[in-house]
Amino acid sequence: MKSADEWSRPSSCGFSQDYPIEQIMTDTTYTTDIEECIRDFIARNLLYSDDGFSYSDEASFLQEGIIDSLGVMELVEFISKTFNIPVQQSEVTPANFDSVANLAAFVRSKNTTAIAC
Repeated sequence: MKSADEWSRPSSCGFSQDYPIEQIMTDTTYTTDIEECIRDFIARNLLYSDDGFSYSDEASFLQEGIIDSLGVMELVEFISKTFNIPVQQSEVTPANFDSVANLAAFVRSKNTTAIAC
């Protein structure tokens, strides 16, 4: 598993590193940036693709074969480090981590300050 320092930083994330999660969740300029950040991370670091993420935001990571269980763990570390969100083992469920849409909703549900892409 790559450390957070080894990941390719998504280039499409449009907010600064100290942009508060509360503002990301309410500012319509940034509402899709969380999704784009997740898509870019998966494409570059789990699918090893420079062509982007070609699935819908609702596509199941596991059912579609997008990522495996090790990829889920990399995704947990990415979310934790990128958005400064502590992720409990009990939160690593399909309801939170099995699609871009679920994952973005999970990030938005946390009431913390994010360190964004």
